[in-house]
Amino acid sequence: MQPRARRTRTLAGTLAATLTAGALAVVTQLAGGTPAAAAASEPYTWKNVRIDGGGFVPGIVFNPTEQNLIYARTDIGGAYRWNQSTSSWIPLLDFAGWDHWNYNGVLSIATDPVQTSKVYAAVGMYLNSWDPNNGAILRSSDKGATWAATTLPFKVGGNMPGRGMGERLAIDPNRNSTLYFGAEAGNGLWRSTDSGVTWAKVTNFPNAGNYVQDPADTNNYLNFSQGIGWVAFDKSTGTAGNTTQTIYVGVADLQNTVYRSLNGGTSWERVAGQPTGYLAHQGEIAGGYLYITTSDKGGPYDGGHGDVWKMQLSTGAWTQISPVPSSDTNNNYFGYSGLSVDKQNPNTLMVTGYSSWYPDTFIWRSTDGGATWRQFYDYAWPNRTNRYTLNISGVPWLDFNEQKSAPEQSPKLGWMTEALEIDPFNANRMLFGTGATIYGTTNLTALDTGGTVALSPFIKGLEETAVLDLISPPTGTSPLISGVGDIGGFRHTSLDVVPDMFDMPYFGSTNSLDYAELNPSYVVRVGKGARTANGQTNIGVSSDGGANWWSGSSPSGAQGGTVALNANGTRVVWSTEANGVFYATSFGGGFSQSSGVPATAKVESDRVNPNKFYALYNGTFYVSTNGGQSFTSTATGLGATGNFKAMPGVEGELWLAGETGVYRSTNSGTSFTKFAASASGVGIGFGKAAPGRTNMAVYTMATIDGVRGVYRSNDVGATWVRINDAAHQYGNAGDAITGDPRTYGRVYLGTNGRGIIYGDATVTPSSPPASPSASTSASPSPSSSASPSPSPSASASPSPSPSPSPSGPGGKACTATYKVLNSWPGGFTGELKVTSTGTVATTGWRVNFTFTAGQVISQMWGGVKTQTGSAVQAVNEGYNGALAPAASTTAGFNASWNNSSNPIPSPVTCTAL
Repeated sequence: MQPRARRTRTLAGTLAATLTAGALAVVTQLAGGTPAAAAASEPYTWKNVRIDGGGFVPGIVFNPTEQNLIYARTDIGGAYRWNQSTSSWIPLLDFAGWDHWNYNGVLSIATDPVQTSKVYAAVGMYLNSWDPNNGAILRSSDKGATWAATTLPFKVGGNMPGRGMGERLAIDPNRNSTLYFGAEAGNGLWRSTDSGVTWAKVTNFPNAGNYVQDPADTNNYLNFSQGIGWVAFDKSTGTAGNTTQTIYVGVADLQNTVYRSLNGGTSWERVAGQPTGYLAHQGEIAGGYLYITTSDKGGPYDGGHGDVWKMQLSTGAWTQISPVPSSDTNNNYFGYSGLSVDKQNPNTLMVTGYSSWYPDTFIWRSTDGGATWRQFYDYAWPNRTNRYTLNISGVPWLDFNEQKSAPEQSPKLGWMTEALEIDPFNANRMLFGTGATIYGTTNLTALDTGGTVALSPFIKGLEETAVLDLISPPTGTSPLISGVGDIGGFRHTSLDVVPDMFDMPYFGSTNSLDYAELNPSYVVRVGKGARTANGQTNIGVSSDGGANWWSGSSPSGAQGGTVALNANGTRVVWSTEANGVFYATSFGGGFSQSSGVPATAKVESDRVNPNKFYALYNGTFYVSTNGGQSFTSTATGLGATGNFKAMPGVEGELWLAGETGVYRSTNSGTSFTKFAASASGVGIGFGKAAPGRTNMAVYTMATIDGVRGVYRSNDVGATWVRINDAAHQYGNAGDAITGDPRTYGRVYLGTNGRGIIYGDATVTPSSPPASPSASTSASPSPSSSASPSPSPSASASPSPSPSPSPSGPGGKACTATYKVLNSWPGGFTGELKVTSTGTVATTGWRVNFTFTAGQVISQMWGGVKTQTGSAVQAVNEGYNGALAPAASTTAGFNASWNNSSNPIPSPVTCTAL
C-alpha cells in the first residue's frame, strides 16, 4: 500500500493579501505574535478500536527455547508479541512516528534462542521513492518493550513483493551475538557480530539475487530484485558459544536459489543438485534434512507453479516431496511457501499453496517426512469436503459478506498463506497468516487420525487497517463510523467488540463518510470496489445511523473521492476520484455536475446552513451557497495538501490542517487565520467541549511549536496541549481524526496500518472563569515546554520509586513517585506523580530528590524545576498546585543520562504547601 503523501515545507513568513475588486479573497494572516517555546502536554490512555486484523501477516515466529514467546510481523502495521495470559497480541513499534513511519513495514523478525529477551526486526516500508528513509535493524533486550536502531545504508521493503519469504534475519543458535540479514535490491548478505549493533556486508557471498517480478513496471514497485529470502543454521555443526559452521541461504534466483557455508561464513558455495526454475521461498533444517518450499514467482499474490523438496544433509541427496508436483500442470497452478517442521516430531511437516485463490488456499500436513500428505480439505469440482471447522463469530467480517458457490466457501480458509508455524512446545497448536488475519488451532493432530481441526482467529490485539475516514455522530447508537482500505468500513456500537463490515453496498475500500449534523441518523459513504454485478453502486446511504444501507444513485463510473452531506440531510456533494464533482438535490437521488470547482477537490458541508458546501484543492478554497450547484474560489495560499472540517453549531467556522500549518476561518472561507505555533498538519476534528466551555474541543495531528504530535485545544486555539507521547505515535497517522461529541477528551485517530486508535483524557480541567473569545485571531500557546519525540529506547523503564511524605501545615500532606517513561541513547523522559494524602487540600507542593548518576533535566512541564548539581527541586505550576485529598497530578520532564546507568533517585520527598 502506498503511504500517504508527506510534505515538510513550512510557511516562511507572514502570508497576506489585500481584498481588492476583481481579485481573489484574502490569503491567510498569522494569528498572535511569536510562538511559545513549546506546547504543554497531558497524559492520555490509548487503545485500539477493535477490528482485529485486516491486513497481510507475512511472518509468525516462535522462540524455540521459551514457551509461548511468539512474534508476528506485518507489512504496514508493525510487529507484535503474543500475550498468552490474554490470548492477544501486544503492539511493539508504536513509538515510530512521522519521522520513522517506515518502521511499521517489518520485512523480518528474529527471536534469540539463547537470551530469549532479545528480539530483532528488519524494518522499512518501500524500496522506491514512496519511502524517503533507509531501512534499519531494530534490537531489543526486553522482548520489544524498548528498542534501539541501527540505520542501514540502503532501503528495506517490508511492503514490497517477496515480503512473505523468510525469515531473512537469523541468529546463530550457538553464538547468538552473530546475526545475518538478507537484503533486497542487490544489497546482498549482511552480518553482525555484536548482537546487531553494527553490520557489515558479506562481500564474498556470491549471489545477491536477480529475480525481478516486472522489470518494466512504470510504477517503480515491481521492478526491484527480491534479493535474499532466508537464512537457516544447522545447529548441530556448532557448540554453545562458538560459531555454527553450516549455514544455508535462500536466494531469489530461479537457477541458483540455495547457497551454503560449511565454515561459519568464511566461504560460500552453490548447493549441488538443487532444483532449478523456482525460487526457494522458505527453508528449514530439521531431523538431518533441509526442507524448502519453492515457487516460480516471488509472491505474495502471484505464483503459478512450485514444489517442495528435502535434501539429506549427510549425503546432499535431493528428493521432491510435493503434495502436488509442478509436473501435474492440471492441478498445480500455485506456488508453495509456508513451511513448518514439528520440533517434537521432525518427520512431521506442513506446507501451504500460498498463491491458490480458487477454490481456496491449500494447507497440507505430512507425518512421514513428505512421503504422504493430508489436506485440510478435498475437492473434486464442484464437491468439497472439509477436514476443519472455522469459527469466525468473534470477527464476523471475515466472511466479507459473500455468498460463494461450491467448491468455494465463505469465509475462505485463506489467501497469501506464506506464514505457518507449528508450536515447538505443543504439537497441537498451529498458527498461520492470511491476507486478512491469523487463524490458529489447538487440536492440530486430530487431522492425523481422520478428525476435524478446529480453526478460529488468533488475532485479537493485532490491528492492521489503513483508515481513510472517521465520523463520530452526536447522537445514535454508534459513537464511531469508519472508512478503511481493503475491508470496507465499520459501525461500532462498542469500541471493544468487533462488528461486521458494511454491506449493501459492499465496498472494497470506503474513502469518505459524512452525516447530517442536524439529523445525524442520515449518513452517506463513498468508496471503491462495489459489487456492481449485483446492482450496487459506490455510494451508500443510511437513514438509521449506518445500521442499514442501500445503494444511492451514482454518476456513471463514479467511485472514491470525498463526500459531503448537508446539515439537514437533503443534499449531497460528491467529489469523485476521477469523474469530477457532482451534487444531488435529494438524499440518495440523482447527481448533476457542479461548476466552478476542480475535479478531485476535497469537499465538506457547513454544519448549520444546508445550502452551503466547501471545497479545497491545491491550496485554494471554494464555497458554494446554492447546495453544491456552483462554487466560487475564495482564499488561496493554504498549501498543496491538507484536510479541513466545518465546526458544528457555528455557520461559516472552518478549521484546516495543511502542509503549512493549522488555520481557522470564521467567515465561510473568505479568509483564514494561521495559528503561529503551527508549522504543518494533516488532519483536524472536533469533540465535546471541556467542562464550563461552550466551544467544542479541537483535535489535530500537527507540528506545534516544532513538535509533531496529537494536540487538543479547549479554547479555540489560544493554547494547545500535546496529548500523545513518544511511546504512542503510530507512524504516519492523523489524516483521519475526530473527537467524540459525547465524551470530553476522547479522540479517534486513524492510522495507515495500525487501525483506529482512541485516546481518553486522564485529566479533567476545571471550568474557566469566562467563556473564550470567538475572535478570529487566536494567540499561540503560552505554555512552557513539551515532550519531544525521542529515538527508539535503548533500555527498559525502571519501576516507580517510593516516596517519604513530610506533613505540611494544617493537615496538608503529599507523596511523590518518580518513574522513567521511556529512554533512548543519551536521553530519557520521566514523570513525577504527586498525590495529596492529607485531610486538607493543598495549595501547592514541592518535590525534592537527588540524582546519583549525573542525570540533568533539560525540560519540565507540569512543574517548575531547579537543579543545582545533582539536587533537584520541582514546585507546582499555577494550575496544578491545589489538590483535594486523594487527588493527583503529574509533572513530566526530559533529561540526559550516561547510557550505562540511570538509577531511580531515593528518597523522593514531597512537601505540601
